[in-house]
Amino acid sequence: MEIEWLHDAEIRFQIRGGEATLSANRAGLLSLAAQLTRLAEEAPGCHVHYDACNSLGDGSDELIVERA
Repeated sequence: MEIEWLHDAEIRFQIRGGEATLSANRAGLLSLAAQLTRLAEEAPGCHVHYDACNSLGDGSDELIVERA
């Protein structure tokens, strides 16, 4: 599945002290919503990797979202 982001999308994911926080601006949330909607239509087991190298802001932890 191709990951597409709206212009100026910012998204960050961090795990600190056992708590996971996903923070994003409006464009980031809209982009993520579209990606999750597409993922919902994929076969079970399909997944998307988000990390600081391909999608998330600097200092973000890796996030994997999988279609169950």
